[in-house]
Amino acid sequence: MSSTHVLVLNCGSSSLKFAIIDPNTAQEHLSGLAERLGESNPQIKYKHQGQKHTVALNAGEAHQIAIDKLVELVKSLGLDKELVAVGHRVVHGGEHFTQSALIDDTVHQAIVKTADLAPLHNPANLLGIDAATKAFSHLPQVAVFDTAFHQSMAPTAYLYALPYELYKSHGIRRYGFHGTSHYFVSTQAIKALGLEQKSSRIITAHLGNGCSVCAIKDGKSVDTSMGLTPLEGLIMGTRSGDIDPGLFSYLVNQLDYSVEQVDTLLNKQSGLLGISELSNDCRTIEEAAADGHPQATLALDMFCYRLAKQIASFAVPLGGVDALVFTGGIGENSDVIRAKVVEQLGFLGMEIDAQANLDARFGKEGEITCTGNATKALVIPTNEEWVIAHDAAQLAQEQ
Repeated sequence: MSSTHVLVLNCGSSSLKFAIIDPNTAQEHLSGLAERLGESNPQIKYKHQGQKHTVALNAGEAHQIAIDKLVELVKSLGLDKELVAVGHRVVHGGEHFTQSALIDDTVHQAIVKTADLAPLHNPANLLGIDAATKAFSHLPQVAVFDTAFHQSMAPTAYLYALPYELYKSHGIRRYGFHGTSHYFVSTQAIKALGLEQKSSRIITAHLGNGCSVCAIKDGKSVDTSMGLTPLEGLIMGTRSGDIDPGLFSYLVNQLDYSVEQVDTLLNKQSGLLGISELSNDCRTIEEAAADGHPQATLALDMFCYRLAKQIASFAVPLGGVDALVFTGGIGENSDVIRAKVVEQLGFLGMEIDAQANLDARFGKEGEITCTGNATKALVIPTNEEWVIAHDAAQLAQEQ
C-alpha cells in the first residue's frame, strides 16, 4: 500500500462524511458517516475491508469529538501512517477560488467571507476544517470547492440582470454547484467516447436530491443551471428550482408569509415533495406513478420536462452536443427518468436503447442510446471523493 492516501472530509451541519482514498487507484480503504452530531443520539457508521461497524457517541457530542474518534479509528486500523493530506469539500468558493487550494490563514479567511453566500454550508465546512486541522496538524489541509469548476463561465452566463452595483459590491451573481461531479463525469465521458477535450461539447446532468445541469465546452464549464444558491434551476427533491421572483412578494404581502417561511417553502417543502405531496424520494414517486397516483405522475412528468428543456437550452452555448451524461443518485439509477428525458430530446439526434438503459443502473456505467446516434447519452457514476483526494494529494506533493 503506497503512502499516498488522502482523508476526505465532507462536513455538514450535523454530519460528517469521510473516506480514506488512494488517489492513484480511487480505492477506498475506509468510508463512513458520523451523523446526528450535536443531537441526542449521534453515531459513527463506517466500512472497512467489507465489514460494516457502528460506534455510538454521547448525546450532544459534535464535530470535534467525531473527528477525534475518527483519528482514533484511523490509528487503530493502522491507516494514519499512509496519509499525506486531508481534503475538504467546501461548497462555496465565491470568486476567490478557480481551483483547489492549500488551506492557510488567507484561504481560511476567504472561506469565512464567502459564508454569507452559503450560510447553510460554508460554516459547517469550516467546522470540519478547524477540527481536522487540530487533529491532523502535521498534514496539509486542502479545500476543494463546488463552485471552482464554474469560474470559467463568461459574464454573459453568470451575471443577473440586476443593478451592476450589486455584483460589484456584494458579489451577487450565478456561481453554480456540483462542480467536482460535473468535472469528473465529463472527463470520463470524453475518455469513453474517444473525443478530443479541446473540441468536445458535453452536457452533464447531476441528479440527486439536489439537481443541476452543466454545459461543458472544450473541457470547461460555460453555463450551469444553479445560481447564487443551489435553489436556482431544476426541480429537485424539496427545492422549487426556477420560479417567478414576484412570487416572493406575493407570498409575503398577500398570504402573510415571513421571509423565513418563504425560504423554508422554496428549499424544504417544494420540488418533488411539494408537487406529489408524497415524498422527495424519486423511487417512491416512480412507484406511486406506476400505480396511477395522479400527483406522483405529475411530479415525474414536470421533473423530466424541466430537465429536458434545460438540457436542450445548453445546446446554444455549446453550438451542438456530442454527449449527454447522467449521474447522481437519480441519474445513475432511474432508467424511467432517463428514458423520459431522452425521448423529449430526440430532435438532438438521440434515441434510447431500452436494454442498455436498464442495464446501466446500480453503479454500472455505459452508453444508453442506440448505436449510430448523432448525440450519445451515457450513465457515469460520479466520484467526487476521488476528485477531492486527487487534488489534495497533488497540492500536498507540490508543497
